[in-house]
Formats: sequence, C-alpha cells, structure tokens
Amino acid sequence: MGKKIVLILLGLLYMLAYLQAQIRPSLLTCEYVSDPAVVDVLQPRLSWINVAAPTDKNQFQTAWQIRVASSPALLAEPDLWKSEKVLSDQNNRILYTGKPLTSEQECWWQVRVWDKNQQVSSWSKPARWRMGLLKPADWKARWIGAPWQGEETLPKIMDPKTGLPKELPPPSPYFRKTFQVVKKVRKAVLFVTGLGYFEAHLNGKKIGDDVLVPNQTNYGKRPGLPREGIPLEDDFREYKVMYLAYDVTGQLQTGKNAIGMILGNGFFNPANGWALGYGTPRLLAQLHVTYSDGTEDVIGSDESWKVAKGPICMDMVYYGEHYDARFELPGWNEADCADNGWQQAILRKPPEGRLAAHTAHADKVMETLKPVRFEKLPNGRYRVDFGVEVSGWVRLKNITGPAGHQLRIHYLGTTYSGDNYYTFGGNRPTSYAARFNWFVFNGVEIENYPGMLVPEQVTAEVVHTYVKETAKFETSDTLLNTLHRIWKRSQTDNMHGGVASDCPHRERSPYTGDGQVACVTVMHNYDARNFYHKWIQDIQGAQNRTTGYVPNGAPWQPGCGGGVGWGAAMCIMPWEFYRQYGAKDMLEDNYSGMKEYVRYMQNWVGADGIMHSQRTGKDGKVLPWFNLGDWVAPGPLPPDNMVHTFFLWRCADYTAKAAEVLGKAEEAVLYGRMAEKTKEAFIKRFFDAEKGSFGRAGGNIFALRMGLPTAIYHRVVEALKADILASDGHLDTGIFGTQFFFEVLSENGMHDWAYRAMTKRTQPGYGWWIAQGATTTWEQWDGGNSRNHPMFGGGIVWLYRKLAGMQLDSAQPGYKHIVFRPQPVEQVSFLRYSNQTGYGQAGISWKQQAGAFDMQIIVPVGARATVYVPVLKNRSLKMDGKSISGLRIVDGYWQYEVGSGQYTFQSM
Repeated sequence: MGKKIVLILLGLLYMLAYLQAQIRPSLLTCEYVSDPAVVDVLQPRLSWINVAAPTDKNQFQTAWQIRVASSPALLAEPDLWKSEKVLSDQNNRILYTGKPLTSEQECWWQVRVWDKNQQVSSWSKPARWRMGLLKPADWKARWIGAPWQGEETLPKIMDPKTGLPKELPPPSPYFRKTFQVVKKVRKAVLFVTGLGYFEAHLNGKKIGDDVLVPNQTNYGKRPGLPREGIPLEDDFREYKVMYLAYDVTGQLQTGKNAIGMILGNGFFNPANGWALGYGTPRLLAQLHVTYSDGTEDVIGSDESWKVAKGPICMDMVYYGEHYDARFELPGWNEADCADNGWQQAILRKPPEGRLAAHTAHADKVMETLKPVRFEKLPNGRYRVDFGVEVSGWVRLKNITGPAGHQLRIHYLGTTYSGDNYYTFGGNRPTSYAARFNWFVFNGVEIENYPGMLVPEQVTAEVVHTYVKETAKFETSDTLLNTLHRIWKRSQTDNMHGGVASDCPHRERSPYTGDGQVACVTVMHNYDARNFYHKWIQDIQGAQNRTTGYVPNGAPWQPGCGGGVGWGAAMCIMPWEFYRQYGAKDMLEDNYSGMKEYVRYMQNWVGADGIMHSQRTGKDGKVLPWFNLGDWVAPGPLPPDNMVHTFFLWRCADYTAKAAEVLGKAEEAVLYGRMAEKTKEAFIKRFFDAEKGSFGRAGGNIFALRMGLPTAIYHRVVEALKADILASDGHLDTGIFGTQFFFEVLSENGMHDWAYRAMTKRTQPGYGWWIAQGATTTWEQWDGGNSRNHPMFGGGIVWLYRKLAGMQLDSAQPGYKHIVFRPQPVEQVSFLRYSNQTGYGQAGISWKQQAGAFDMQIIVPVGARATVYVPVLKNRSLKMDGKSISGLRIVDGYWQYEVGSGQYTFQSM
C-alpha cells in the first residue's frame, strides 16, 4: 500500500511539473532600467527576458499577463493595473495601460507568461518604478545659488602663460538646510538637480553612488551663440535639465536633520573654447517626507538655505581641480553644525530647459585599479603606473601632511586633462579624490608628498556612465583579443554624462559622427539601450526647429566640427537601435527627426542628384567645419561630395525602411525612390569607366556598400583588390570608410584579405597601434593627435558579424531571428562570442582542427535561428552527436533551422 501511494505522489509531482510552464520571466526592466528611481513617461514601457532550462529546446512565450500595484502587499489584488491574459510573444516595451499615474506614485509590478504548451509560469519576483514630479506646479522648490556669484557664465579670456582662463570661478558652494522630523516616517524621497554637477548629502553621508550628475543636456539658451568658426543659431528643438530621485528613508533620524549639497561647474560653466557656458552653478532640491499617518512635509530649496565657500577652490571640466583642506567645513552636512557664519542662498534664474526625469544611467566609479608599478624617482616624486589609459581620478588614502603643504598629482597620458592640487589642512590622516572633473591617464606622478608613500595608498578609480558589458569575445588570435579589449576601454573612457565623446581629455565633445560610426559595435558589446535612448533624444533635441539641420555634436557645444555624416546620426542611430533591440517606439519617436534631416539634406542636392554641403558664413566663405566628408584617412580623403551623396542615400534608405516598419506605405515608397535615385546619381558621377573604379580611400567601399549593377560589379571588386594590393594589404580609409571596409571585403569574396588587413602590424593598422603599446584606440592611423578615440571601432563589428558569424535579421529585429554563419580563417583555430539580446543570451563558439569543424550555438527563448555550418571534405554533419542528412547546401554551408536551445554541430 505504501509503495502504491509513493507511485501516485510521484505521478502527481510529474503532472505538476508538466503543468508548470517551462519558461520563467526574469530581468524585469522599466524604461530600460531595473527598478528606476524616477520616471516621467506617463505610460512606462516594461520588458523582461524569459529563461528556460538548458536542455529545453524550441521554447517560446505564447501569452503574458502583468499586474501593477502601489505597494508589494497589493500585488495579489492590484490597484493600478491587472491586464488580461494577452496572447502575444512580445516581451519587450509593453505599454502600461492601467490607471493614470500621479506624481511620486510608487509602482510595483510582476509578470507571468505562458510557454509553447500553454502552461503558465509563476509570477516573477516583484520589480518597481517611481514616478517623478509630473507637473510644473509639483515643484515647490526654487532655483538657488551663491550670493558671491552672478547669473552669467565666465568669459573665455585665457592667460597665455598658464593656459588657464584669466578669471577662474570662486570656490564650490556648499549648501545646507536643517529640518525637523517628529513623526514616524513611512518614506522619504529627494528630487534634486544641480548645474553643472552636484553631490547630495544627508545627515553626514553622501546620498547614492552617482558621480558627475546630472547627465549632460542642452540646459537652456546661452549668451554668445552663434559664435565665429562654427556659427550655429541657438534654435534647438528641445532644452532639458534632468533631475534625479533618491530614496533617503533610511538616512533620516528623529529630531533635527540636515540636507547638504555641493555644486560644481561642469559643462554649465566650463570657460573653454570647446564648450560655451550657460551660467553660474545653481541648485534645485525638494525632499518629500511622508509619515505613517499619511501627512507629508516638503522641504524645498529657497532663500532659507545657507551657503558657504568650501575647500574645492577650483573645479573645471577642462582644467582640473584644486582642493585646500584648510577651508573644509567640519560637520557641514550634519544636523548640529554651527552655521552662524554662513550666508543665505539667493534665488537664481531657472534654466530654459524643461525638467525631465533622470531615467538614465549616471556616471559611477565602475572599476578600481591597483598600481602595476610604483617607484620613487630621484627628484622625490612618486611615479605610479596603472598599466592602461582610463578616465576617472586617483584616490589617495591615509595621507598626512602639515597645514598649508601642497602636493600635486600629475596625470600622465598622451594629452593634458587638467591639473590636480591638494593642500593639507593639518597633520591628520585623510583621503582625497577629485569630485567634479575626470582625468585621463595611464599613470600619475605625485609631486611634493611630505612623507613616505606606499602602493596601498594610491588607487585609480575608473569613472564612466554605467553601461553593463553583456558580451564575451575570445579567439586564439591574441592580436584580435587585444584589439577588442583596447577598443572597449577607449569607448567607456569616452562615456560620460549619458553621451559619448570623441576624446575624453582634450575636446570631451559628444560628436554625432563618431557616435553613429561606433554605435553598432557598442551594441554588440554592452546593454546600451538606456544609454542610446537618452543620447538619441539629445540628438533630436539638438535639431534646428526650422531647417531640420542636425549639428555635429549633441548636446551642442560650439567646438564640435563635422559635416553631413555627423548629422546623419539622426537617421542612422534610431534605425540601428531598432535593428539591434527591436524597439519600434524608437522609430516612432524619431521618425519626424529622420524626415527633417533628409529634408535639410535636399537643400544641397544639385540637378544631377549629387549632394554637396557648402554652408557659408556671413562673409560668404565656405565653413569647413560644417562641411567635412570623411575624416582622418592615412592618405588623401575621398571627395566630399561623394561622401555627402553616400550619406544622403543611407539616410533616405533608412528613413524608407523606418516608414515601412511604421506602416507608412506611401512615404516608404517616396524615400525608397529617393535612395534609389541617389544611388544612380552616385554611380553616374563617380564611376570611372576607364579604370573600372570609384576611387581609393573608400570610394569603392562606399559603392559596394550601396550595391552595384552586375555590369560594373566585378570590375569594382577587382579595382578594390588592386587598391589593397597597392597599399600592401592595408586599409586606406577614414572613419566612415573603415566602418564598412572589413565587412565589404568579406561580403565580396575577400574575407582572408579582411583578416590580414585587420591584423597588420605595420602602419596603417590596428596592429601597429598595439605594437606601439596602445591600451586604447587612436584618432589617427599614424598616432597623431589624440590616442583615445573610439571611432575606428566601427570597423571591428566584423569580428562578431563575420568572423564569429552571429547576425540579426532586420525583418525580425532584436535577434528574433538569428543567422549563424561563421566565416573562419586559417589563422584562427577557435572563437567564442555571445551577447545578451532582448530575448536572452545568444552566442556561437567554434573551433577547427584537422578535418573537423566543431560549432556550438545558443538561441534564446522566443528566438529562432538559421544555422550555416561549413561543409568539409567528408560532407558529414552531426547535430548533438547524431548524424543528419538531406540538408540543403548553400554556398559551401549546410543550412539548418532551429528553435531556442543549445546545439552542437560537427562537420567533417
């Protein structure tokens, strides 16, 4: 009898397991962020990833259900939204359609899904988001500043001896406000921003782990625009100031409390030629304290706040930071600080930019590096080598020195990125790192330290905008591995304030051309959805409201030069984002901006269909920094009108594709015809029938990327081969040509040529950089100018899409349909590449040895794949150890279709 009961129980357990869904939702996000602290989208968009057991194959979601409540306790019977069971395989960007959300609303949510057998999962772990202050009237706080500063930004008047502005800003203002808490607190949330940068404190402790916040935007109108050189009217589509929210419930105390704030100049007051300031630092802060009895206190910034000059004597994003500990304000951020000598804050003019929730990742200390070499030099300085060029700052720990003794941190790198001085306040152990400027360095020299310094006292803190690395790439070729690694370092060094700069030291400018070239490579390595969602908004926001022109940088700084391929980011980046992440709303949000830029481009198209931008200044002379074609080739650049026309074709083509996705059939035809006519004009103008070529330095690359008629195709391929042979196997392209160089070769029968060009150890080539000891990618092939530019990383997407062989299908974007088609070369014996897609982890690994090619793939839940396995001599194929036959052979590959799961193939 007992044995029978056991069998029955086992049967019931088996049935229960069968009835439970074989997939489960995980990694819940709202607006591309896990548990965002502040959201002002009235209908936030929700996403998740479904996970199955490794042995489970062909799994997919058939339905979903979401519930949203104002507290975790109410999720069982949600008060905000309980969707019906929705028959859909969508797990990305689901629109909230529950009750209207209000300011400060806390939203907790869960999702459950049904698998391919119509079995339902359990509810996911709860996730949350918080709404921001949704109406201007919700802001009771006032913008405040320091009484010793005026409204206007500093003029740019340089001292030729020091290289610094003749007038530096006064010390950073420290603000404080005390208040009472006499009842039991249920929650407390601080909504805050400070321009250019701020650091918030409560009761003696810093709030959160963000640095260099808020993210950079076009904050408002600027006196001094337009300027000479690159004159641009201050007539942008949008001005914006981002505010953050912090839950500070745990930092409050019964009785007296104190908020403390420090302001830095940032890009709001930069006093530099690459950037133009908006005004002097100012602060807006509003603390909401909700009590258990349902009442609320609101403590907002106003003239009752107190302010004093602090120890940060100078902070400028282009010039560094000076800190004098003699002027520290003991206990300044604590409730019982004696602040009788402090001044009253004064009201400041609000920036023109609208207040927008900071639903975007901020900068953080992302990594801490220990010295790889530490030595004391004969001149008494300490030299510290960190082995790699990074952006961030050095932290000195447990240092001591007499009051008034000043040490200097010399940041060692290829380009100056600011001075850093520290003056001791007295003989007591202290730690120090800069706050409101980052530096770029591979090492430092510490000058004038008064005692003995040891390696444990010096670390480098690597700082950049938070982006999660989601990809893994490794091959048997150490040069390729190194190239992949140094490009990643250069890219993250250049990510600050939610934008990507050209270089992190000299210019620090968010160039749109560099950004559009590198964005696809970024997306193949990082979860960059939140990053680009924010930055593409900035690009559209920088568009001229009247003409449709998109400037060479966004947010706009008047030092940003470029040309047609820079503004083309308005069309290119939304489309590439849609392809990579499958977010249709990215196209919905930016389609008008795409059309407007194409409209602007038409101003420069001649009767022959050729585009040639020739913007002039008031004197009628052509302005070169508005009209560049390609940039920094190793030799002569291709003709500007060729490059401009290529980008007109590309922008029209992407706008046509976007129109088709959005169901705008007539406009899809209109822009499709525009793209086709532009290509025809390109061929007619630039094809040299005698030479069978479009020319070197990218001419033939651009033409093959566009697609050519059969009548001239083979001649152009041969001309390209001749170009490469004439360059001894090297590339000869600038940033735009290089983006397509390697893939064009692989797509046109020159895959081995692409590998050899990428691994050249002589100039020009990535390998030459590595041979010179590069730890980041450079601006120019010969090593000139900056040695920390990520733009040439656009070409290395070849590693993932061609050599590894993992590609998406634009018709089913976001890796809904994956094409695995490895293109091995003899010199590489194994390769592994994987990345986190919107459906989960996808990847490929392969190795080749005598007479065999082994390949493993991972297809995430909800996706499917077309797999191409190279056909070898024996024409034998096994999948998961079992022989298969009767497969279609296409261009030397076995072709096979699979659903989700992990698969192993062996070809012999």
